Amino acid sequence: MTMSILPQTAPMLHPAAAFAAVPELVVPFGAGLVHGGADVERLGNKGARLVEMAALGIPVPPGFVIAAEAGRGLGAEDALPAGLLERIDEAILALERRAGAGFGDGDSPLLLSVRSGAAVSMPGMMDSILNLGLNGRTVAGLAATSGDERFAYDCYRRLVQSFGCVVMGVPGHRFEALLDEHKEERGIQRDADLTAEDWRLLLPRFLRLVEARCGRPFPQDPAEQLRLAVAAVFRSWMNPRAVAFRALHDVPEDLGTAVTVQAMVFGNRGPDSGTGVLFTRDPSTGAPGLCGEFLADAQGEDVVSGTCDPDPLSADRTNPGRSMEHRLPAAYAELCAVAGRLERAFGDMQDIEFTVDGGRLFILQSRSGKRSSEAAVRIAVDMAEEGLITREEAVRRVDPQALDELLRPTLTADALAAAIATGLPASPGAATGRAAFTTEEAVRLARSGVPVILCRPETSPEDIHGMQAAVGIVTARGGFTSHAATVARGMGRPCVCGARGLRIDVEGGVMRAGEATVRSGDLLTIDGSNGAVVLGAAALRRPEPDGATARLLEWARVCGVGLAAD
Repeated sequence: MTMSILPQTAPMLHPAAAFAAVPELVVPFGAGLVHGGADVERLGNKGARLVEMAALGIPVPPGFVIAAEAGRGLGAEDALPAGLLERIDEAILALERRAGAGFGDGDSPLLLSVRSGAAVSMPGMMDSILNLGLNGRTVAGLAATSGDERFAYDCYRRLVQSFGCVVMGVPGHRFEALLDEHKEERGIQRDADLTAEDWRLLLPRFLRLVEARCGRPFPQDPAEQLRLAVAAVFRSWMNPRAVAFRALHDVPEDLGTAVTVQAMVFGNRGPDSGTGVLFTRDPSTGAPGLCGEFLADAQGEDVVSGTCDPDPLSADRTNPGRSMEHRLPAAYAELCAVAGRLERAFGDMQDIEFTVDGGRLFILQSRSGKRSSEAAVRIAVDMAEEGLITREEAVRRVDPQALDELLRPTLTADALAAAIATGLPASPGAATGRAAFTTEEAVRLARSGVPVILCRPETSPEDIHGMQAAVGIVTARGGFTSHAATVARGMGRPCVCGARGLRIDVEGGVMRAGEATVRSGDLLTIDGSNGAVVLGAAALRRPEPDGATARLLEWARVCGVGLAAD
């Protein structure tokens, strides 16, 4: 069943003729472009890489990219241009043929993800919507084809929740409150323990919430869902989070975001499915080998949001049964091989998002990974010595500021012994400041000249101002690939993530670790090089430059090449 996304009536449509002269406004994956050939500014980093990866034979879900210029200047009330809708219709038809399913088909439904993607990486700042195409009819088809009612209704509630937030403006905490209320009624603590019947009971509550807040029902027409989702993702370029991020990082306002539309793959299909994020080298230290996290029977936002504590990729003595390698050995072996191919193809350490659907591996994204200063130097040196890049290129890749950051202080041995909690060393360096539990508090203290440690259960894109204001960040949940860790490394902020011994009460302005209590304004020291959290102003030491730094400086002298920012 093919469903046109062209509306029956189309007020405020731009002239289709404006798009007829642009032959590649919608670009399918595998369009024949190879590394260096895809237009990153038009297709975004994510979209260009997907086009390239498909051409290289990497297992990516089929889809297409809508170029950034299609959404530039799209106002709050504007519909998508008629010419663009026609191109999307054609691309959906081709996607249905490849996927062997129909968008809006009640018997064999094709579900879609709609994701943002600018030329410059802006992690978590713009919007994405998953599971598009579900309604009261197609959810039954998904349950029948998958043989799993719980999975189907979980996907449907996820769509209502994310679409309600992103497209219709319903506050996310309203959905979470309904979910928490239902779990309390049932005496259940984990989402994973909810049954298909639980999700069926929750869905009407979610749908009533949308209609009550918006004055109109959640759209049951998959074609309307797609039109509205694409427009909303284009508009997310101008949401407050994205505007703030661009101001902080000097990203040009006129770039805009491309939109990627893909066939859904499902990490939440059961025990032989899952989702994860990995770096091809350690983003904190630069050490070789895969470094990442995996969640079985979950979707991607469950990992990057920091709300769940993920499991490791590879097995070791401390977690022999929980790793991806143990649970899904064939998919893990394929992932290792694909990660190596991607690093060689793109000539840099990669940050890879992936999903395993029923034992089958899919790569959702691959980009050059954000890394600490220590990692930047070691990765550049190691890649030169491995023959992947030249020594001159290694020198050019390292910002001189990175060398300065390598001399950041760390805790002394005695100070480490006094730690009240230990988490993951997500972004190196030590920092001392006053504890702040909200973004608003962090910004207020920083403006008055007070150094701040931002303490959060986990961070979200809404915390970008607080993270920028802070001298260091600590979270009780999340891992190496969580929002806090990724953004802190990009900002050069010391960060400790997943300090499970901490109990943070944001509303009460208090953090507890065993018998220790930290209140708003108390002094804290954190060390993102080893994951320690210490009460008060702890003693620090200055590290000596390591061998990689010395080699890089020698290469710069011998090659006569200035460092990147010289």
